[in-house]
Amino acid sequence: MKNQLPIIEVAELFTKSENLDLRIFDVRTGPDANTEYRKKHLGNSVFVDLNSDLAEIDDPKFGGRHPLPKFENFIKTIGKLGIDKDSHVVIYDDKNGANAAARFWWMLKAAGHQNVQVLNGGLQFAENQNYPLSSNDNSYPETKYISDYTDWQLPQVWIDNVRSASQDMDSVIVDVRESQRYQGITEPIDLVAGHIPNAKNYPFSDNLDENGLFKSPEVLKDLYSELFEKYDKSKIIFHCGSGVTACHSLLALDYAGFDIPNLYVGSWSEWSRNGI
Repeated sequence: MKNQLPIIEVAELFTKSENLDLRIFDVRTGPDANTEYRKKHLGNSVFVDLNSDLAEIDDPKFGGRHPLPKFENFIKTIGKLGIDKDSHVVIYDDKNGANAAARFWWMLKAAGHQNVQVLNGGLQFAENQNYPLSSNDNSYPETKYISDYTDWQLPQVWIDNVRSASQDMDSVIVDVRESQRYQGITEPIDLVAGHIPNAKNYPFSDNLDENGLFKSPEVLKDLYSELFEKYDKSKIIFHCGSGVTACHSLLALDYAGFDIPNLYVGSWSEWSRNGI
């Protein structure tokens, strides 16, 4: 039985906005992300940088464009951001949770932090609902976060596992990129277009309705039920371009009541650079 939904509505966040244990984080991305944050963000939210806080970027050939940081480094980051064991963490971005909000959610869950949610609809929907905005540069008092674990607690696979899965009909590789990237018609980011052999396309955008909100758990359950009926969860691998947007679909799966399957963090950005 799940204790808490991974999605929080704007109206619910508003009722909790004065809670002392609430920690709100803005994880929008792009070259001007921090500048845009300083112009306008949800009241009391603190900016988190995908590239420096949620990844340790080196060579995309080894780990992809956004490899996870070392676990112990991420635990230090959690403390610097002002999160402790009792914190209720709410995360949003400017892409309906489809980008770094879901990645930060996955990382906190994988670090053992249970009280973490993504804001449904993100910044735009909150603004449309008249949630208070600010241009102040906020921060929370630093903590000493002590995890019960020494490594990530949610399932992952690496490139060798994916290579095996690409030739195993009992496995499935789920590519959440938009269909034109999956089909190799266009590739705006990585060096090579196409998809991993044995991959099926479930675009992350299908998790959302016409208003940019997550579809209901019942609708999402219908969308993904065939996957979980046909394949053992240990044989299901989700990936995207760089291990970020795939977390949006893992978030949707958790919202629908499924166990969270494997994440391939290296994703297409690593796979396509290895000549496989």
